[in-house]
Amino acid sequence: MHDALTTLRDASTPPEIFRRMAVRISLLLAAEATRDVPSEPVTVQTPLGPAGGRRVGGGVVVVPVLRAGLGMLDAVLELLPNARVGHIGLQRDELTAVASQYYSKLPRDLTGTFVLMIDPMLATGGSAVAALDLLQQAGARDIRMICIVAAPEGVALVEQHHPNVHVYTPVIDQGLNAHKFIVPGLGDFGDRLYGTA
Repeated sequence: MHDALTTLRDASTPPEIFRRMAVRISLLLAAEATRDVPSEPVTVQTPLGPAGGRRVGGGVVVVPVLRAGLGMLDAVLELLPNARVGHIGLQRDELTAVASQYYSKLPRDLTGTFVLMIDPMLATGGSAVAALDLLQQAGARDIRMICIVAAPEGVALVEQHHPNVHVYTPVIDQGLNAHKFIVPGLGDFGDRLYGTA
């Protein structure tokens, strides 16, 4: 995981490699975050006879925070192909660092579901808290968040407002700069992912 993170951090990494590393690290994070996702016993027929196993239950919802969270979605769906998908669009004001919602489309009634919110960067925590508020208003109670890089300020804000939400990340960096960007971070994830920097 840390090899992929180092490649993501490298300013010389081109978008196509950045995307591949984002998928790799997202898959590993999703596997860890869903280790205890509810599952059901099943029996399948192999070419040689019946075999018992387990399948993830139907109540899993993945919610990327737009736009950067979309870069993690395919990896999570590779692991959880039967999951339903919602979307939350938040835009951060570059001057105030305050997030405003511009889009929200969630599956109906999240009560009793396992929700995995994906957003690659947890900086100030303002966007994460706003997205988590929306999920809880929609009935979600069992929520996990995965992010690729976090700042201590963001983790602290999520813990303060949503103490029951577990955050999965491979690294908590040293902090935020004056412009509220994670240092050392990896730059603007969405711009690097889509080649719009």
